[in-house]
Amino acid sequence: MSLAPIAAAEPAGYRPPVIPSQPGPPQSDHLAAARYIATHPDAVPSGVNDFECRPTVDHPRPVVLVHGTDSSAYSDWAGIGPQLVEAGFCVFALNYGGKPDADTYGTEDMRIGFAQLAEFVDDVLDATGAAKVDLVGFSQGANVSRFYVNKLGGAPKVDTWVGLASPSYGGVMYGLVPVGQAVPGLLDVYAQVTSVAAVQQAQGAPLMLELNEGGDTVPGVRYVTVGSRVDEMIQPFDNIALRGPGAENLVLQDLCADDLTGHFHLVYDPFVQQLLLRVLDPARAPEPVCEPVPLGTGIPDVIIAGNS
Repeated sequence: MSLAPIAAAEPAGYRPPVIPSQPGPPQSDHLAAARYIATHPDAVPSGVNDFECRPTVDHPRPVVLVHGTDSSAYSDWAGIGPQLVEAGFCVFALNYGGKPDADTYGTEDMRIGFAQLAEFVDDVLDATGAAKVDLVGFSQGANVSRFYVNKLGGAPKVDTWVGLASPSYGGVMYGLVPVGQAVPGLLDVYAQVTSVAAVQQAQGAPLMLELNEGGDTVPGVRYVTVGSRVDEMIQPFDNIALRGPGAENLVLQDLCADDLTGHFHLVYDPFVQQLLLRVLDPARAPEPVCEPVPLGTGIPDVIIAGNS
């Protein structure tokens, strides 16, 4: 497929994605990952971004991981990435949407991230010789990857799209969004306190309306969301689910009632990690094992990591 539609959509300030290349050890939570990457800024989960990897008959499609807001390929995928590699997938991850010389990513205008992901997917396909990839996005990464699929002509290059804690229809963020939308100039303040990308994902924001205009899925792609009823960032909870034809919306507590993992810890939750393997490889991956997880798990880790 020609790059012309994507090139035409390149936003002002576009620059190529950052592709981390220094293998780092697997981690069990965001805080451990943040502490490691503080002294290893080019870290990538071990086994990820091996551009010599070639897909196999059992795993014919590379998996591209797309991180969330104010994060990185290592911070979000240091748990899942090595597990997918161990399972036999070629796995790749980029750092997108950061300022020049950034040490955290997914903060700037999301349109930059859309175009960076498009470029990265082409690089992965060229390197591996695969015809398609599977995309797995966490939080903002779910929106970035779905915009690429639905609006930038990425659908022919993607077999399965998975959104973990996907803000599919945005969130009200504990009621702050309606207040910000009602008070002139307050959303600009929110953007300064949080990030441009965070505000762009609010329920009813122009970019969210554009993403879902005409339907939230397109033909030819398998769509799967994995969400938690106790998501700390996406309220109402129903905003996680896709509504288009063929979408499969998995609710963590419907599958494991005692797992009260919310938004922040979702990518480090063992059940979700096993569930993702099952989604990507239903013929070979074992059934996930359900174990209790207390409400609020992972929130202190993210707060400490963000202020350390």
